Amino acid sequence: MPTHHGSIRLFRAAGITVFLHWSWFLVAMYEINGRNRDYTSYIYNVIEYLALFLIVLLHEFGHSLACRQVGGTANQIVLWPLGGVAYVDPPPRPGATLWSIAAGPLVNVALLPILLGMGLISRSVGWAEAYPNFHSLLRTVAIIDLVLLVFNILPIYPLDGGQILRSLLWFVIGRARSLMVATVIGFVGVAGFILLAIYAQSIWYGVMAAFLLLNCWSGLQHARFLTRLAKLPRREGYSCPRCQTAPPLGNFWKCGHCGQSFDTFQTQGVCPHCGAQYATTGCLDCGAQLPLAQWHGGKTLDAFANGDQIKATGVPQ
Repeated sequence: MPTHHGSIRLFRAAGITVFLHWSWFLVAMYEINGRNRDYTSYIYNVIEYLALFLIVLLHEFGHSLACRQVGGTANQIVLWPLGGVAYVDPPPRPGATLWSIAAGPLVNVALLPILLGMGLISRSVGWAEAYPNFHSLLRTVAIIDLVLLVFNILPIYPLDGGQILRSLLWFVIGRARSLMVATVIGFVGVAGFILLAIYAQSIWYGVMAAFLLLNCWSGLQHARFLTRLAKLPRREGYSCPRCQTAPPLGNFWKCGHCGQSFDTFQTQGVCPHCGAQYATTGCLDCGAQLPLAQWHGGKTLDAFANGDQIKATGVPQ
């Protein structure tokens, strides 16, 4: 996944910062020059490509705003040659995850009648003959929006369709098994993309297949982690303030100073190896970094003084 490192900060809106990855410019020049010549003016090729990423940006804002609506965190969007990535962290509930993911394609659904209506108006008022470039642009942008919608709802993890499928299965078979099923189906989709790339002799289909494959593999590993995590015994008297899940018993937290693993709840946030003290800790179940004092009713612990964060990096065996 692209990150904001090596990216240009474009703007910030509604608390969400939008970045543009440097590789976008290289691919943009290649794609704009290689596009078909439906227009008599080169500038329309540029406008069409920019319109593509405007639709992508609106799609990603749909994800981000929906995630915030359900109490999640979403403050960054990165645009790159393969589209866009909204870094969303919804609460670990199937309904919250479903809405955060489904809101992106719903933006494309909302845009489609607007773009089609503009095309019909353009034809009815005679712009199709008077301004053929503009009319052709409206038609092409509408097709782009439809293609993006159809592509994104394919049930291939980590595309929106695959994540929507995972969220729906989450209601029935749980968090870990739903992710496992979604990634297995995703591997089937990856195989289809590989065959399509070979048949069409397309580099871009091959790149997309590689991207999907890496994400499916990562999702499968996370599903296996969640499965093992669910089987661990839990510590009584503590629960994550965000997901309300009790932490597991065991040395699953790693000290940022000496690198040794320990049970932060057993030692009350003090590394038994080097004596480092931590005020916040990571939840293995939802990934939230929260003050350790809040994990047991908000009592203040004198040992937590320096505000360091302790990462949840252990993997249950």
